[in-house]
Amino acid sequence: MKKHILAAALAAGTFAAVSTAGAATPTQQAGGSKAILLQGFHWNSANQASPTWYDTLAGKSSDLAALGVTHVWFPPPSDSAAKEGYLPRKLDVLNSSYGTSSDLFEAINALKGVGIQSIADIVVNHRVGSTGWSDFTSPNWSTYTIVNNDECNCGLGNADTGPGFSAGRDLDHTNVGETQNGIIHWLNYTLKPTGFTGLRFDYVKGFDPSYVAKYANAFAPDFCVGELWPDFNLNDMNANRQALMNWINGTGNACGAFDFTTKGILNDALANGNYWRLKDSAGKPQGAIGWWPAMSVTFVDNHDTGPAASCGSGQNLWAAPCGSVMEGYAYILSHPGIPTVFYPHVYDWNLKAPIGALIKARKAAGVTSTSAVAIQQATQGLYAAIVTGSTRQLAMKIGPNSWSPGTGWTLQASGTNYAVWIK
Repeated sequence: MKKHILAAALAAGTFAAVSTAGAATPTQQAGGSKAILLQGFHWNSANQASPTWYDTLAGKSSDLAALGVTHVWFPPPSDSAAKEGYLPRKLDVLNSSYGTSSDLFEAINALKGVGIQSIADIVVNHRVGSTGWSDFTSPNWSTYTIVNNDECNCGLGNADTGPGFSAGRDLDHTNVGETQNGIIHWLNYTLKPTGFTGLRFDYVKGFDPSYVAKYANAFAPDFCVGELWPDFNLNDMNANRQALMNWINGTGNACGAFDFTTKGILNDALANGNYWRLKDSAGKPQGAIGWWPAMSVTFVDNHDTGPAASCGSGQNLWAAPCGSVMEGYAYILSHPGIPTVFYPHVYDWNLKAPIGALIKARKAAGVTSTSAVAIQQATQGLYAAIVTGSTRQLAMKIGPNSWSPGTGWTLQASGTNYAVWIK
């Protein structure tokens, strides 16, 4: 068993490790990652027709490199019945509301030219027909690829391996010939040639994680992350963390997960001052980053949870308080895990400079996905910690209450209710 897997199992206590035979942990999830992920779109990005959204991303390539971004997460690339891309229709057609296949290639190539890798948003839990419920074209799949308990009553496949998704036809991932081989062919012969090197799996609760392992291992991504949005209970963080650990284990450790536990705790801390929730009973960060930071991808908001170009727009399903998002960034950009920056916060909310200052401090200290955290304070109104990077240390605080790391530290970034120092 690999050492980092054993360490994670010991930290989690009840975390059950599984065999990793045949699995290859992506580079960025193997530990010590310096990656900074940008979610390169928001819920309303598909509304932009001219220039296309892909053209907009291409035009930001040099600016994103200067900001310190290493990976950009693209919206779903295939033709879709919903403009946002999450009801995939013709998988092999890469013309979408975000631009043409040529626009997509040019955007990925522009980012590659400045050293930034591109991550595809993979929606394989479900699919919709080209003209009706189940006429799958490009590629052509039969109704044997649809689970037999789908609400369409048209599926001839086996039972679903996860909860149903009523907006589309749930795919039978036990079907090797059409579903599995079809998805793998799409990944390797439609998406990979465009230049994608990473995968973000959408709605992974809808199918067994072992299939994520099959698809990820076939693609061999540099970066892999799944969107598992578990049931959230503020009074039982371990159950939430364990669900994430179990899913990662279920992929044979072939894919990391978004740290929805940290997201929920930050929401509560920023809204209600409950910063004490950020420390667990073992003195570690309370989120998934406290158990397996190498596999945890942190975020303040994304296209589902938060606003878009302005506060209150977009889906806004589980948003951080609009006036406190920089506190959230002060936390995730100083802590282990792989942090995600949200496009509208950078370019629509005019937060590029303060976010950039935090990224610069992280890089100057050599903070990685597995850096050690020593929590100094976690009380009502205050959280403070010292994070040890590969070259220097960062001290940080969030919350309205005062705190200082003492002498010998140099302030790197500060704003309302947050500050970061280096030594």
